[in-house]
Amino acid sequence: MTTPGPGEVPLTARQAAALARAVAVLDRLRSPGGCPWYALQTHASLLPYAVEEAHELVEAVEAGDRAGLREELGDVLLQVLFHARVAAEDEDDPFDVADVADALVAKLVRRNPHVFDADGDGEIDVAAVLERWERLKRAEKPARTSALDGVPATMGALARAQKLVARADQAGLLAAAPPPTAPVGDAVTEVALGDALLGLVAAAHRAGVDAEAALRRATATWESVARRAEG
Repeated sequence: MTTPGPGEVPLTARQAAALARAVAVLDRLRSPGGCPWYALQTHASLLPYAVEEAHELVEAVEAGDRAGLREELGDVLLQVLFHARVAAEDEDDPFDVADVADALVAKLVRRNPHVFDADGDGEIDVAAVLERWERLKRAEKPARTSALDGVPATMGALARAQKLVARADQAGLLAAAPPPTAPVGDAVTEVALGDALLGLVAAAHRAGVDAEAALRRATATWESVARRAEG
């Protein structure tokens, strides 16, 4: 099979039919005569479910649970389809799942010219791909004036710190604004603890370690010990 171009549709008949059924089932649930719970939902009311499903997807991947992975991907897809269905009902600025998909395709093609441009530069290394992606993203979002813009404030504190440190490193800011490395002694204060945690995040970044995943693994290990102690 040849690699599809940006204007082609690389779906098999089975894939297209399955996605169409998912859209149709959600439409039935949301429409008059469907499920009253689905009819009541808004973008805001659905947010906790989007966060929960994303975490459950991470859990399935880390557990190596293939059946769970398939199920959780479906739950994440449900969130995308549900939000798109709600958006289609907006009187002032409606859009649907096709608009969402078209915008995604346009962004992927635009930010990967080495793949999709006929006169692109062909194979380049991962570092160059990431640098170009960030540069093109900044050009698309002129309202962002800092390399640290666009990191959601609602992320978990550790995950957000990790993302900000990575962004700062990519922008060459760590030397000018090094994260604190204050030790935590016997007299633990909120400030000292926060500084020490941020310093650990920076150390993890330098070592190429995912601090969020490392903490999840350490917590899971400790949880098992604590549960055994319980019994």
